Amino acid sequence: MTKLLILAALAALSVGQPVFAQTAPAERSAVVQHSDLDLKTERGTKTLERRLWRAAVEVCGTASDADLAGKNDMRACRRETMAIASAQADIVVAGAARGEPIRVSSIAR
Repeated sequence: MTKLLILAALAALSVGQPVFAQTAPAERSAVVQHSDLDLKTERGTKTLERRLWRAAVEVCGTASDADLAGKNDMRACRRETMAIASAQADIVVAGAARGEPIRVSSIAR
């Protein structure tokens, strides 16, 4: 909710301001394949969970140990990305669907 309020405030401030050409940051994403896993077993779901974690680490990147704000942003990105990816994985595991990859995307701030 606060993100929406902040975005609304920023949009209100930018009304009437000149627009400069800017490249939008590319959405970082990774595809997690699971068609080779037996999602009806604990081993299969644990393997999927590890793959999702590796994808979250990949899309959220890393930060220097000296950059505390960057480290905090990276941790928040990984937490939020894993929450979304885990929700998608729960749907796949519940139906034991095979073949559809899970797309893991970071939430840019």
